[in-house]
Amino acid sequence: MSKPVKNLISASYKKRFGELEGAVLINIRGLSSNDNNKLRQNLAGKKVKVTVVKNTLARKALGDTKLKALTDLIEGPTALVYGGESVVNVARDLLAAIKGMESVKVTGAILDGLVFPANQIEVLSKYPTRREAQAQAITLVVSPGRKLAGQILGPGRKLAAIVKAIEVKKEKEAPTEAPAASA
Repeated sequence: MSKPVKNLISASYKKRFGELEGAVLINIRGLSSNDNNKLRQNLAGKKVKVTVVKNTLARKALGDTKLKALTDLIEGPTALVYGGESVVNVARDLLAAIKGMESVKVTGAILDGLVFPANQIEVLSKYPTRREAQAQAITLVVSPGRKLAGQILGPGRKLAAIVKAIEVKKEKEAPTEAPAASA
């Protein structure tokens, strides 16, 4: 491969992967074309992309990005899986998509600078996504206020129910007809 072609490929990698904060690496040795198409279709529906990379050019291109720590894991026929809402979703979707595809091996992932080796990808897939974590945090913040409001309103509701029950009882006991006025 000529130097200009290598430079074009390297520039393409920098453009594609330069802004990424996380990705998953997979080894695709022995992946049949049918399985490859099936994997890509499953992931494309979830806005996850799979890009097969040339190892030395990928190491060079990723050297000045947030994915730099992944360069140590690039070995053999490698593809970078990225996109989606977050790397956690990518890991979840990827693990679901490669079930039954024995030839595809996950080699590692990176999330916010933290590298997950192959044996930790399932742990990564169980992390909450950013939105899920935000929702959990909001629930934790709002929960005491909700409980306090319930405690304050609880006795008032009980009192209102008692007054309503007394009112209903009095209505049943009261004569249905008003006495006739004498003229």
